[in-house]
Amino acid sequence: MPRRTVRRFLLLAAAASLVVMFVATTAVPQNPPPYFAVRGARIVTGSGPVIENGTVVIANGLIAAVGTDVAIPPEAWVIDGKGLVVYPGLIDALTDLGLPTGQPQRPGQQPAGPPAQQAQQRLAQGPEDRPASTPWEVAADELNAEDRRFESWRNAGFTTVLSTPQRGIFPGQGAVVNTAGARASEMVVKAPATLHLTFRSAGGFREFPGSLMGTLAYIKQVFLDAEHYGQASAIYERNPRGMERPGYDRTERVVYEALAAGRPVFLPANTAVEIHRAIHIARQIGLRKYVLYGAQQGYEVAGALAEAKVPVLVSLRWPERDREADPEAPESLRSLRFRDRAPSTPAALHRAGVKFAFYSDGISNPRDLLKNVARAIAAGLPREAALRALTLNAAEILGVADRLGSIEAGKIANLVVADGDLFDEKTRVKLVFVDGRRFEVRESARPAESPASNLSGRWSLTVDTPQGSQQVTADLSMAPDGTLTGTVTSPMGTATIGNGWLSGNRFSFTISFAMGPQQVEATFSGTVEGNRMSGTVSFGGFTAEFTGTRPGASADATAELAE
Repeated sequence: MPRRTVRRFLLLAAAASLVVMFVATTAVPQNPPPYFAVRGARIVTGSGPVIENGTVVIANGLIAAVGTDVAIPPEAWVIDGKGLVVYPGLIDALTDLGLPTGQPQRPGQQPAGPPAQQAQQRLAQGPEDRPASTPWEVAADELNAEDRRFESWRNAGFTTVLSTPQRGIFPGQGAVVNTAGARASEMVVKAPATLHLTFRSAGGFREFPGSLMGTLAYIKQVFLDAEHYGQASAIYERNPRGMERPGYDRTERVVYEALAAGRPVFLPANTAVEIHRAIHIARQIGLRKYVLYGAQQGYEVAGALAEAKVPVLVSLRWPERDREADPEAPESLRSLRFRDRAPSTPAALHRAGVKFAFYSDGISNPRDLLKNVARAIAAGLPREAALRALTLNAAEILGVADRLGSIEAGKIANLVVADGDLFDEKTRVKLVFVDGRRFEVRESARPAESPASNLSGRWSLTVDTPQGSQQVTADLSMAPDGTLTGTVTSPMGTATIGNGWLSGNRFSFTISFAMGPQQVEATFSGTVEGNRMSGTVSFGGFTAEFTGTRPGASADATAELAE
């Protein structure tokens, strides 16, 4: 591409991004009032009885008062709550919102980046090399306030998330952040808040640890080393003269400090076997405060979880059949049973008295979270328990219940105002308050024609650019009403789809990707016929044509949609 064209492309991309930023900043008054009052609404406090015809007063970002007979400051912006329901702001208890979402490096792939990063990517030969361990990374330090996912999560009613690094065995420490703010410093509620672990192997047989057994042994060794580090350091600091000083190891120091501060350690465990194993490992290590995440087969081991008194985070990505699998291939009875019974796990945990919360587990459309909670309700979970799992339970597990999770005077003013029951598919979120700032949720207009086919599946797209053809992969999921969600993977990375729809045979969806310090939006729109689509992609003032195919999909997409 000529240098002049590249310069023009970057200038237009920056201009488009500035327009997006301008629209975002003008959506809310530049000098919002310090006081709000939602009057005459049904208030579901989350920690006490429901208040009919109540009022919530917000002052300077906090809940000033709540009840049926509270004084409203004369300068408050009063919102008529007739026919509306006020809920505590929802909490996604484990996600990567605001953090880089690049794909992990594959074993054997050449290292990239500066020498400091390359040193971390060299093959590890033993535990002393600290493979795949970066516990010193704190999500709050890497948070990107311009991540477009914050807006979509907020519009769905989620006012707070636990954002945590995801890559590696000891990927880092999570931060509790609110979903609105001009900069990261305005969004962080608590950091660091948690110590996150995965049980992924660092690489193949050439690198340590090269297996699950090796990973578990390495984790145990790190905790033993951290305990020794703390003890040796304390002894040395009390009387260093005449003593050999302890060696410095950043992993040991950070893990020890996290444990000493009482931060919960997050351990992965989805199946019954994994849950038993995680509890056993936690006891071996001597963890006093830990949380299991995944837990979709908790319906089989709810009693063991209750006995262990361990809180869990239940993944809302319910198991489903692999879209790439042969549709004619038989499935095992175990897989079918797991897929059928997983949504009953929350009800089983509730009956057993296990404290649990929900998390998104990579779901790209936050509205799907509430739909999947509704499946748990249909499987026996009381609605009150479902709401608590998204609010006060999550706040308690994350150690922020003294400031979030319920509608009580003195807590942060994170509220959701909806026109009905939050788990009813027809209910719409009207207003969201984050840190006392008011955000109006508006449904984007789109054609109302019924979808003529089903776009769900993996599409291979070819985009014609000035540099030549670029290959893009779109993983699409379509709801019966035509709403499109999913991800798009391109040379710029993987981006989440927003504002996607299919009306008749016309479709449109938007992604946002980083170009230098700016976020640029690209909108794909066009028409589809069977397993072929074509159209244009617009970004940064440019328009390019693209074509796409869906290999291996059923030609009769309309019949598939009807089912």
